[in-house]
Amino acid sequence: MGQFWERGQLILEILRGWPLRLLDGVLVVLLVYTILVLIGERRTLWMVRGFIVLLLASTISRNVGLALLAFVLDKLVIGSAVAMAFILQGEFRRLLEQIGRGRLGQLLVIADREMMTSQPDNVIDELVDAIKELSQNRIGALIIVETDRPIDERDFSVPGVKLNAEVSRELLQTIFQTSTLLHDGAVLVRGTRVVAAGVILPISERSASRQLGTRHRAAMGITERVEDCICLVVSEETGSISVAEGGRLIRPLTSSKLRELLSARLSLSADRDSVTPQLRSLSKRLRSQGRSLLQRLPFFSSSASRGKK
Repeated sequence: MGQFWERGQLILEILRGWPLRLLDGVLVVLLVYTILVLIGERRTLWMVRGFIVLLLASTISRNVGLALLAFVLDKLVIGSAVAMAFILQGEFRRLLEQIGRGRLGQLLVIADREMMTSQPDNVIDELVDAIKELSQNRIGALIIVETDRPIDERDFSVPGVKLNAEVSRELLQTIFQTSTLLHDGAVLVRGTRVVAAGVILPISERSASRQLGTRHRAAMGITERVEDCICLVVSEETGSISVAEGGRLIRPLTSSKLRELLSARLSLSADRDSVTPQLRSLSKRLRSQGRSLLQRLPFFSSSASRGKK
């Protein structure tokens, strides 16, 4: 009799705690969903998966009683968390800012839209045609093309003037005419849009050839600071075409070589393994299944029928 009483008490304690366990599980699922939505790049996603595996292994080893292994895994988890804080500092900064403003839902919508953005072939054609014309006329130009995540404006010396216009060779050629007010700065291209013009970039501190002007050093400077972009440069003196990537210049380039390089770089960013579409379709399926399940419940169906009447 005593054993049955103890088992009954144990079952009651478990049942009393199930709402908290359910809430705990729901919060963990929401947190993982948020992380997966914010992260769309394949290598970063693998890194987060590795961190989650380490965390789970540490928790399991601690519960099983493997004290030494749990100690080592705990240290690895702490070190991995610190490393990820440095590597993903832009994402963490944006997440904390939006949480502080109470705009977490807006952050997820922005991240979803940004990960779905890709560079179609006609944008590459417009860029190459504009660069070719500017090179033939020996008109200096500096164009930043984002390849993955949006560039933080704090990485610029001066953010420039907002445009938000469709990319076209006529617009780019007009901006870099010496008679316009914005020709001295850089143009920022994001997806299919010219986001800003007249952007002032930080100058590279690396030792470079004396033949390189301010535009080339600015292109090297922004690509040193930001990995997710390439910079197209047209020399005003010689009309030569250069591309800056990772703080290094690829020069001189022909228009055909420039087209090949842009197609290779931008196709890599467009083909990255984004998890957002699958998550969105999964959330829609879960929502529809949840509605159908609620409608099958007696209380919900009776109240719905009363509402219709």
